[in-house]
Amino acid sequence: MKNAVVLFALLLLCSSTYAGRSVLSLNDNWKFRFSHQVQFKSEHRVDLPHTWNATDALSGKQDYLRTTGNYEKSLFIRPEWKGKRIYLRFEGVNTVTNLLVNDRHVGEHRGGYGAFVFDITDFITYNQDNKLLVKVSNALTQDVMPLVGDFNIYGGIYRDVNLIVADPVSISLTDYASPGVYLQQQKVSSKQADIRAKVMLSNHSAEAVPAEVKINVWDGERLVLTESLKTNLAVGENQAVTVPFTISNPRLWNGRTDPFMYKAEVVLVAGGIEADKVVQPLGVRYYRVDSDNGFFLNDNYLKLQGVCRHQDRAERGSALMREHHDEDAAIMMEMGANAVRLAHYPQASYFYDLMDKGGIVVWAEIPFIGPGGYQDRGFINLPSFKANGIEQLRELIRQHYNHPSICFWGLFNELKTLGDSPVPYIKELNEIAHAEDPTRLTTSASFLEDGNEISKITDLIAWNKYYGWYGGSAADLAKWADQIHRNYPSYKLGISEYGAGASIYHQQDSLKPGDPSGWWHPENWQTHYHMENWKAISERPFIWGSFIWNLFDFGAAHRTEGDRPGINDKGLVTFDRKVKKDAFYFYKANWNKKDKFIYIANRRCVDREEETDILVFANIREAELLVNGQSMGKQVTDKQATICWRNVKLRKGSNVVEVRSTNRKDTLSDKVTLISKHL
Repeated sequence: MKNAVVLFALLLLCSSTYAGRSVLSLNDNWKFRFSHQVQFKSEHRVDLPHTWNATDALSGKQDYLRTTGNYEKSLFIRPEWKGKRIYLRFEGVNTVTNLLVNDRHVGEHRGGYGAFVFDITDFITYNQDNKLLVKVSNALTQDVMPLVGDFNIYGGIYRDVNLIVADPVSISLTDYASPGVYLQQQKVSSKQADIRAKVMLSNHSAEAVPAEVKINVWDGERLVLTESLKTNLAVGENQAVTVPFTISNPRLWNGRTDPFMYKAEVVLVAGGIEADKVVQPLGVRYYRVDSDNGFFLNDNYLKLQGVCRHQDRAERGSALMREHHDEDAAIMMEMGANAVRLAHYPQASYFYDLMDKGGIVVWAEIPFIGPGGYQDRGFINLPSFKANGIEQLRELIRQHYNHPSICFWGLFNELKTLGDSPVPYIKELNEIAHAEDPTRLTTSASFLEDGNEISKITDLIAWNKYYGWYGGSAADLAKWADQIHRNYPSYKLGISEYGAGASIYHQQDSLKPGDPSGWWHPENWQTHYHMENWKAISERPFIWGSFIWNLFDFGAAHRTEGDRPGINDKGLVTFDRKVKKDAFYFYKANWNKKDKFIYIANRRCVDREEETDILVFANIREAELLVNGQSMGKQVTDKQATICWRNVKLRKGSNVVEVRSTNRKDTLSDKVTLISKHL
């Protein structure tokens, strides 16, 4: 009992309280064992977030462990909680979860990327330790998305777990693990924002209760408005009430220019007492996509220059801490991206928060993934599989409804239409997405021919195109885009993926393509690829958005390529986030005009011929090249923020190469040492 009291005291340090509810972290001190480890005392301590695949999957072991793991924990239930409702909220567990409390089965959740909540009130005993057992399986099952994927299915409780103690009358926690509040932006302009707050309420008391729902909208410390609605709340869960309100002359959420957000405070008063409170972001904005002119945010044209992101990293797998999300967001911001495709599944709530605050437009999607260029199938016409996809779509939309950064719901990636065609099912998903959220657009990522029926379902369509890496040349992207825009003028066309592999250890003085499926992925070819592809994209306003594949290298156990197995190295930043590849700085020079810099590319290619090119990316007007202190002349950056001094002569041995700004106020420079071994 003494240990339990100490544990609770520690939990209080990690808790947050809103009115009648308390939220306590349960991340620490779990006992873990695999199900096949049936011997007593075979478990060991782990803390959450946790995955059991951080080692084997990331070593390139294609048959990495996809099995069942058991997480156990003792939880002291305080006697003063009697009469409250007790919930466990899991933010992400991969893939199928079964919860037992005191050896009694509470429920099952199927899906590895959405949050879920279990009400454990009827399974606990007060004033003593209660046994939690969470059985987790990441084994492939034919009725849970995804069936395939060019990424790892990391098993485990890899996101946070919280204990929530709430009053019997509360804002609902069980509506698909959503906040229970939906801020529906019905009509928005620069002059007026008409918003409807849909609030889900639960009454677990014995009889109906008089209740009032209050909406307080704050601009920092200034109260902008208050609206309220009185009701008689019947017994039962997830009862909807609606409170409309209007903000006059709203300050708009305007992407990276001004990612301003109001704070919406939803207060439930029951029986004259404040019973619950939920606070949500309210970023007021409106947007549209035109087939000829692209994306408009608040009536202003915005070229969506985006990246894709997977949620894993070296040594951690998918078990990321907040500082990992912070670092990823900071790198994205440094690069100058204004959009992100969070592929290929819902990601941590905290990362959506970071995108809201940073003004990054988000494409969020469910894990409905086809095999692309691999074997197997991403769709089976199985009722339980289709039902699971619908559940995952509803989870995605309801849990993240209030994030102003999210503008697009993604429904699929690289599906094939042979055999069981997914087309009727995609149409069903599209209808459900619009019913759940009429305010946002749906999209998808295809790799099939342009006129395929699969491309005509969602509001927008985008393609995964790798001209210059998987066949063809980088110049083909421009030809393809013009042709599809000409042949299908109604398409609202985006580029959902484009990229090329690169190892920072693979360097060459000449420009030659690498082997996509082999072991030679030269960094300078990736740089060339992106320079050519971005030129084509940037010159075509009808491309509503483009998303680089990928911002970071990521784990894919079946990959046998690059400088080691198990890694997809198309990232602009290495898997451990320690090295930004040359292509990263190309985009930074083009996208980030505020943070002035100069960067000498091909810097890791130290060994050079007697005559070599010096390629530079810079977001300043003019720079000067010096080799061993001698000026090689000044040049002005071109439309792609690039300068190239060609056929620069090096002396035998070591050469100090410096590029510096010509504007004395900038005082910017970059310097490398190159070695020429000519005879």
